[in-house]
Amino acid sequence: MEISDENFRVWAERNQVYFDGVFRLAGPDAYAPIYSLISGILHGGHKQVTFNLTGLEFLNSSGINLLAKLTIEARKISDLLLVVKGTHQYPWQAKSLPNLKKLHPSLDLRLA
Repeated sequence: MEISDENFRVWAERNQVYFDGVFRLAGPDAYAPIYSLISGILHGGHKQVTFNLTGLEFLNSSGINLLAKLTIEARKISDLLLVVKGTHQYPWQAKSLPNLKKLHPSLDLRLA
């Protein structure tokens, strides 16, 4: 499944979720379809789910809130390893993504 518009794209391949582009959706309601898609993957019986954010240029505060909610959702699934792949290419990722570990200490954060 894929959710996209002219500025962004989110899609899943088995247990990998990819985020690309610029996310400036207007509030939590606009992010609801993305939450639904990813929540379904988290609850899909996988041992590991990876969020690949390396193509994500920008994420507004509502989008960061979405990542926080999904991280908390993953934390509730006892046998699930959540991996978040980011990049130092976009400074917001190096600044914001480490905060996800505060919500889910066993999260595997990989910044390249």
